[in-house]
Formats: sequence, C-alpha cells, structure tokens
Amino acid sequence: MINIKERIYETLEIKGGCNLRGTIEVSGAKNSALPNMAAVLLTDDTVELRNVPYLLDVNTMINLLQYIGLDVYEVGSGVFRFKLKKLNSLEAPYELVSKMRASILVLGPLLARFGYAQVALPGGCSIGTRPVDLHLEAFRKMGADIKVEHGYIIGKVNGRLKGSIIEFPRKTVTGTENVLMASVLADGVTVIKNAALEPEVVDLANMLKKMGAIIEGEGTDTIKVTGVESLKGVVHEIIPDRIEAGTFAVLSALFEGNIVVKNYPFEYLTYVHKVFEKIGFNIVKIGKDQVVVVKSDKLNPVDIETREYPYFPTDLQAQIMTLLTVIRGNSSITENIFENRFMHVPELQRLGAEIKIKGKTAYIKGVERLTGAEVKATDLRASAAMLIAGLIAEGNTVIHDIYHLDRGYENIDSKLKLLGAEISRA
Repeated sequence: MINIKERIYETLEIKGGCNLRGTIEVSGAKNSALPNMAAVLLTDDTVELRNVPYLLDVNTMINLLQYIGLDVYEVGSGVFRFKLKKLNSLEAPYELVSKMRASILVLGPLLARFGYAQVALPGGCSIGTRPVDLHLEAFRKMGADIKVEHGYIIGKVNGRLKGSIIEFPRKTVTGTENVLMASVLADGVTVIKNAALEPEVVDLANMLKKMGAIIEGEGTDTIKVTGVESLKGVVHEIIPDRIEAGTFAVLSALFEGNIVVKNYPFEYLTYVHKVFEKIGFNIVKIGKDQVVVVKSDKLNPVDIETREYPYFPTDLQAQIMTLLTVIRGNSSITENIFENRFMHVPELQRLGAEIKIKGKTAYIKGVERLTGAEVKATDLRASAAMLIAGLIAEGNTVIHDIYHLDRGYENIDSKLKLLGAEISRA
C-alpha cells in the first residue's frame, strides 16, 4: 500500500499540450470501498473485498481496522481479506481519523457489534462544514448514550441498539451508511427516511444483504432494515468509481474523443451525461463498459447546480468547471452542497481562467486557452481539476500538495502516462 508520510509534500509537474490518446480504466469506487471496509467489523467471519482501489484513504482505513484488531491480507491485485483476530481497541484515534472524514463510518458498526465506540471527530478535505450531528442524533434514537468530550465521540449501548424511525432533516450519505450498518444488528425494525440514494449506499446494502442482513428499499429515500443477531462473511466486488469515470469523461471531451474510458459505470452518470449533451458533447458507448466523449459542431456554455444524487454531483463540480473555462461564452455553477468548494477557483485563475464568484455561484467566461503556472491542490476534487487544467494548458504546470490526489485517484499519473502525458513527481 501507499506510504502516507512519504507522499505528504509531493508536487506534480505536467507538460501541457501533449496529444493524449488511448484507453484509461476506471478503478473501484473510493466512496464504496470505505463504508464496505467499515462493514467488515460486523462479523467474525472472513470478508473478501475485490476491486479495492490503491488510495491514501483506503490505506488509512486499513490502518484503522488493523488498530482495532483486524488482520488484513492482500491476496491479489485489489483483493483484500479482513478478519477480526483479536479485539485490541474500540477507539478510532485522532491520528488516523484526522486524515479522513470517512473514519466516522466505524462508529455505527462498533456500537452495534460491541456496544461501545470512541471515535475522534473527523477530518479530511477542508471544503466546508460537514457535521456528524445527524449521525449522533440517529444513534441516540436507537438507544445509544452519545457524548462528545475532548474532541472524541463516545458512544455506549446497554445491550443491543433498538430499531427506530430515523428521519434525516437533510440527505447525508455517510449518515445513511452509518445508520444502515448499525441497524442490521439492532433489535427490531429500523426505518431510515430521507435516505441518500447514491450508488455507493446501494452497494453497501447489497454487501450487507449477502452477509445475511434484511434490507429493503435501498436506492430509494426510505430504507427498511430488520435487525438480525449476527452476520456471516462474504466475497464482494466494489463498484466502479463514478466520480473518477466522470473525471475521465471530461478528459475524453477535452482531447477530441481520443481517450476511451474503460469500466465506465454508464448508469450512475445519467444526469452528468445530460450536462455534457447541453454543452455539445455526446457520450458514445463502445461495447459493454467503454465510452468515448465526442463533440458536436458547436459547443455551448451551460448553467449547472450541484445537488444530491441522481443530480449533478458536487464531486465533479471542479472538473466540469475546468472544462467550461475553455468553452466560449458565459457559464455558471451554483454549489449547493458545500460552502467552501470554490477554493480551486483562485488556482484556475492563476492558469488564466476568467471566473468570478458571487455567493454560492461561480460565473465562468470561456477563454481561448489556459497557460501553465504553479498552483495548489486545495482538496481532493480540486486536485483533479488542477491536473486536467495542467494537461490542456500551454507550458508547464506544477501542482503542490498533490497528496490530495492520491486520496481519491488510483495511480492517476501512471494511467495518464500510458496516454502520452508527460508527468513527473518531485
């Protein structure tokens, strides 16, 4: 796996203007792998996960599971086996949790399985407030005693968690996943209302059902879970990463359809495809799981709003903004999910993009070309935007704080080199 400390201060240098062509493959979904890895805490049996991407966040979750007491073995490329050998700790320490917000996903399984959890308040990307209050209130409704002391969430359960009606005041992906994992071992029926609809939630539910959980309604806004006393082991394959796929679709569009995207989850990106079509790009299927993005005679500016699935995802906002910087006319993107997710805008401006921000909307005036400069990756998806911008810019671009990229894109520079990109780390 990746050594976190060695990559913290890396930079990426990109020679712009190279003519990229070839096939690039989508890896397993980070946002599916992480909750599914947390779910291995729910059984004593061996769990085998396949198509696991090699990412910093995955490495952090493995370190956390090992800290708790699980044996983790890599038995093939992207194939890992997990088994609880000896329970060492019911704590998720700050040292690990501060690196990745998804560490909060061990809270539900630990409470459900062991009746106790001590989890540091989570860290991760600095893209705005993402409170865990919704998780904590849900667990309180399920009978857990929850306190927040000295930067830690401390949860206790007397016996089993109790089935309950959990209605989220707003959609939360990790909240839905956390409650879903906790409720499979709860006593009675749990109904999750206003549940997140994301494919990653459905993938987690599918894995849990194969382990023996009784779940109905995944993929809708109401999920019903009938608790069982125990779960069994499972072999499960992680779904393709729709955000990486969307990122590669942007690249294919920018490079005249010369890039074929393999292992493409077409069904997860229906709304994104509509946005591409409005701009003037068509997503063309080649065989079962490959696509190229080809443009029509005229490209148009668009107005986009980020919303929860199945609408336009916030995790593709920075990448599509980079595309719009070189589309003639005036476009706009309204960010409805996170309040600080325009931190990449000043970096794109350094490359020559014309963007103005008013409130939660970015107004983009297309320019003829971007030019290379030194920029910073301010968060995970912003790092992808900088990478795309560097590939199409005139001259060289140096991206600092590239460790963000390694949190969510598996071997991205190696994949791009196979297309003809000139990229080097320093």
